[in-house]
Amino acid sequence: MMTINDSKANYYISLEDQYGAHNYHPLPVVLSRGEGVYLWDVDGKKYFDFLSAYSAVNQGHCHPRIIKALVDQASKLTLTSRAFFNDLLGKYEAFMTDLFVYDKLLPMNTGVEGVETAIKLCRRWGYEVKGIEEGKAKIIVAKGNFHGRTMAAVSISSDPDSKGGYGPYLPGFIEVEYNKIEDFHKAIQLPDIAGVLMEPIQGEAGVFVPDDAYLQEVYALCKENNVLFIADEVQTGIARTGKMLACDLLDIRPDILILGKAVSGGVLPVSCVLADDEIMMTIKPGQHGSTFGGNPLACAVAMEAMQVVLDEKLAEKADYLGKIFRSEMQKLVDSSDLVTLVRGKGLLNAIVINDDEDSDTAWNICIKLAENGLLAKPTHGNIIRFAPPLVISEQQLLECCNIIRNTITEYSA
Repeated sequence: MMTINDSKANYYISLEDQYGAHNYHPLPVVLSRGEGVYLWDVDGKKYFDFLSAYSAVNQGHCHPRIIKALVDQASKLTLTSRAFFNDLLGKYEAFMTDLFVYDKLLPMNTGVEGVETAIKLCRRWGYEVKGIEEGKAKIIVAKGNFHGRTMAAVSISSDPDSKGGYGPYLPGFIEVEYNKIEDFHKAIQLPDIAGVLMEPIQGEAGVFVPDDAYLQEVYALCKENNVLFIADEVQTGIARTGKMLACDLLDIRPDILILGKAVSGGVLPVSCVLADDEIMMTIKPGQHGSTFGGNPLACAVAMEAMQVVLDEKLAEKADYLGKIFRSEMQKLVDSSDLVTLVRGKGLLNAIVINDDEDSDTAWNICIKLAENGLLAKPTHGNIIRFAPPLVISEQQLLECCNIIRNTITEYSA
């Protein structure tokens, strides 16, 4: 185990243990500062960040342009609520709808709020536009999904840790096997299907990348059957996979697009849902909203964060560096009995450990990685996800590949 300094790290860990809910199981590292691809703990140890706050910090920690936008706006106006207009929301909506080519944007705060918004929009469209009988609309979801932890999100989850003990669950969802088109064919033929909600790559499931043909056929079947295709790109969006959206890799344009996390560069919670008028205008005043959604501070930060992605060509960078990373990790797969698979797109990648999901091997490897100066986190027991900030350089990436390779080699020995 890592050595924890009693006077510093252990103090902060004990505070959380005593006064906080025990709903997370973090690695025993207490972080106090970040810059670019690096993090420092309270003892001054420096790490490469290979989680990026679950892809929220694509632009790197404390990007100076984003922080300047935050500070400048914070000194002027932070929150008005949507009871009044403000001078930044319209600019932000115009910026985002122009960038992603949709008619309208609905601003929220967290990714899961975006998911809830998309579900409500889809059902409303199903009743008002498609003509489904009230109360009967159904949405197809995929096994292995992770859309958050609200009641709607856990209702459609197949993870017992996320779902167990929270019933009764929200009805109106049909679960299909991810990446099995025969299963989807059967489901979409059922009556009263309003939409399909999927992640183009399942991040929490261990960076599970479906076959290209699968998502393309799902999308085509949605069009044929007058069903909305809803893409949860909270984790895969904003240049992470080598394109601005993971759906862009397959030339798929979602009917409803959910974004979050890196929309603000990890500086504060910002999420949004984008759709065209036929869908978005089914919600009228008073029927959905958020006190903080669309606040001036969030709008200023998000516009600058998105402009950084464009100016620094982070999508192109993720595509280029991701190929190098998978090539280096494939060498590890070929030479190691412990690592059996590398998979991913862009700089969203994972390695699969030759062990079962109940094993603590991946956790122990992540502890060793942290000792060697690289922070990552296991998922599903035997999978380690690697997602560095997209501002990482090629030299830094190769240095990190060496850390991963040496750590796993040492662990195997």
